[in-house]
Amino acid sequence: MVGPIERKVGWATAAAYVASSGLLGVLAAVQDNARVLEPLPDSISPLVLALVPGLLTYAAGWKASHTPRPDLGER
Repeated sequence: MVGPIERKVGWATAAAYVASSGLLGVLAAVQDNARVLEPLPDSISPLVLALVPGLLTYAAGWKASHTPRPDLGER
């Protein structure tokens, strides 16, 4: 049976949702203004945009502490 969800997983999931939603909001706001992504080559900009939520998710998972697991001491 699955136990409670660890805090790290919860925070990383929340960070992914917020980062993706924020990135989509920014892209919708600047849709008619391509100067925001102008410094990036066209082939690189999708890769960079995809990295933003991943990096924020990684940072949230790294920063959050582990949930104590008292059941591991029983083994």
